[in-house]
Amino acid sequence: MIFMEMELLNSPHVPVPLSRIKNALRGVGFLVLLASVCVAQGAEAGKGISRALNRLNLPMLEARASSDAGDWLVSGTEARAALYRDAASKEVVLDNGLIRRVFRVEPEGATVAFENLMLGTTVIRAIKPEAVVWIDGVRHEIGGLSGQPDQAYLLAEWVDAMERAPGAFRCVGIEKRSVEAPMDWKRTRHAATVAWPPPGVGLRFVYESTEPGLAGVTLSVHYELYDSAPVLCKWVTIENRSAREHVVDSIWSEVLAPVDVESVVDDREGKPWRLPAIEFLSDYSFHGMDESTADQVTQWLPDPSYTSQVNYLLKMPALMVSGPGMGPGQTVPAGGRFDSHRTYVVIHDSGDRERQGLVMRRAQRMIAPWITENPLMMHVRSSETPAFRLAVDQCAEVGFEMIIYTFGSGLDMENEAPEYIARIKADVEYAHSKGIEVGAYSLLASRRVSEEHDVIHPVTGKTGGAIFGNSPCLESSWGRDYFRKIRSFMEQTGLDLLEHDGSYPGDPCASERHPGHRGLADSQWNQWKTISEFYRWCRSRGTYLNVPDYYFLAGSNKTGMGYRETNWSLPRERQIILGRQNIYDGCWTKAPSMGWMFVPLVEYHGGGAAATLEPLSEHLDGYEAHLINNLGAGVQACYRGPRLYDTDATKAVVKKWVAWFKEYRDILESDLIHLRRPDGRDIDCFLHVNPDLENRAMAVVYNPLDTEVERTLTLPLYYSGLSSAASVREKSGEWRRYALDREYRIRVPVRIPARGVTWLVLRKP
Repeated sequence: MIFMEMELLNSPHVPVPLSRIKNALRGVGFLVLLASVCVAQGAEAGKGISRALNRLNLPMLEARASSDAGDWLVSGTEARAALYRDAASKEVVLDNGLIRRVFRVEPEGATVAFENLMLGTTVIRAIKPEAVVWIDGVRHEIGGLSGQPDQAYLLAEWVDAMERAPGAFRCVGIEKRSVEAPMDWKRTRHAATVAWPPPGVGLRFVYESTEPGLAGVTLSVHYELYDSAPVLCKWVTIENRSAREHVVDSIWSEVLAPVDVESVVDDREGKPWRLPAIEFLSDYSFHGMDESTADQVTQWLPDPSYTSQVNYLLKMPALMVSGPGMGPGQTVPAGGRFDSHRTYVVIHDSGDRERQGLVMRRAQRMIAPWITENPLMMHVRSSETPAFRLAVDQCAEVGFEMIIYTFGSGLDMENEAPEYIARIKADVEYAHSKGIEVGAYSLLASRRVSEEHDVIHPVTGKTGGAIFGNSPCLESSWGRDYFRKIRSFMEQTGLDLLEHDGSYPGDPCASERHPGHRGLADSQWNQWKTISEFYRWCRSRGTYLNVPDYYFLAGSNKTGMGYRETNWSLPRERQIILGRQNIYDGCWTKAPSMGWMFVPLVEYHGGGAAATLEPLSEHLDGYEAHLINNLGAGVQACYRGPRLYDTDATKAVVKKWVAWFKEYRDILESDLIHLRRPDGRDIDCFLHVNPDLENRAMAVVYNPLDTEVERTLTLPLYYSGLSSAASVREKSGEWRRYALDREYRIRVPVRIPARGVTWLVLRKP
């Protein structure tokens, strides 16, 4: 309906009654602004959108209320996102009090300002296209303006003299939208109380090409700005209303020219550059357990048009673009549509590592809130009914919440035999009757299927040489059948979790015989699309997802915190220190609930008796240390073995720490502040903070030494929201009042037994 009306509006020969325009706008349920644009109209194009923008009656930007509520990371202030306009109705503004993006609509759609309001600085130095897309082998810029006198900085008075970029797609419409939920989230277990989709405001610009060969191809650039975070989402859709197919070879959905942050005259010759404090998060992520390693879209490129830069060879990475390194290579048939990846632009207000980590954790909890689900889980080693039900009974007895048929348990999710499925279903129902959720392990990549179905290496033309040696192609007939089997197994048995090992790591496939892709160009995108759609399906039915890759923005709940598996074969006391180091290091950008740890209750990768916890009652000190290591950090581990306890004394220890964790769960699962990395030489501490809770902070303090120690512990409480004083209680002792110094710190004396632990709870007096 939108585009039918747009065609009429674009025609210089067809008068359109105002009543028909209003009816079209009401019919789509959004406020849509459609401007009269055609090639022949020239400069009138931008004026048409400007008039339409004026009719929207957006508030003036100057009318935005200023806020002095303090630090947005601490105060909990509602920095609400909204749309504004300038006095001349030439510009539309996305603003949430933290960041501001200003778009010129006359003579063309273009970002003419991008501001970091937290610092009062500009993010960009130059105007670039709103996107770049390669269609049928030809590069096309989307919007943007040309004629900027100098690319080193951008003056507002320059913009009026700038012109539409030659040959670029032209803006023909603008639409105010609500924030979209990219997937459904069925909430079935404990999680943070957060809104989904995140509150904010959306904006869509519609572009068309002036080239006859692309008549009927409409490109939309979508923006979403969210409340209370310096995060903006952007993606592109292409609709083909022509009579023939087109191929989207490649795409940059975001193009920024950030302000320089260093002056480098010489050639760096492979040495790293210092980059601006901007990050991209994207749903197009894989082959990594953290957002940086798994990032497949962020590209820092030279900008040859920036001729006044200091770098003599013009090689400075001065352009930040978001686009897949391969493909997507998507064929868009007549009447079809292509949706790009989503990019989340995160703007930092500090170079401090802790603060940047807090921003990234805030952003991820907001755009993927299922990461706050954090069930206590056991990995049972046998899928046989007696062993499984014994483990279920123990989980229920001590307060665990989930049990997983672990790798090597014998469970086969690809088994379609009715009697097999019936047995697993009965066991799952038994666990449900005890209040225990059930999950299962399945291996996808890093295995060989066959010459016919494995990925074909683009250089050798043969199988092998994949990221994990061999891997099936998800778009082979085997891959399609695999997902059918897994879905069916989950639906028939009632499983609540999938542990999907070796998820799609990004292997391209040069086969031209697999039914799900044409060849190499579209193979990576199509396989990613298949795995992402499967994970979104899991999210919509409340299925928990353990995935050892960064698939959070596609719906997964948890990935590995980061550890070396063979380290669990080391002596028990070394495992304890290494485990706390892994958590400390893993939680810089992960929230505690995002990363799993591992506790092998039986021998794992060797190591013999010195490394092994079984018999549990004979190594209760080591078992208890693992429990408090993980639970004290708000982190869940995979406790892998045949049982959780072997004696009443062992059961009592597990129950004690599970109950303790649940008592303090909300604060333990909150942000972790890094104080001192564990090294076995002195005490170390996990400090959790949350200004929105009654328990504003909790310090869990470990003594790795063989002797009791007395220390004065310095706790930085700025991010707890405590500003002048704190009430502090050690364990179940008396509350004591401490005044904060000018750096928001308190100093608390503690006494910790040898190889022991204590904890402090902090509240507002």
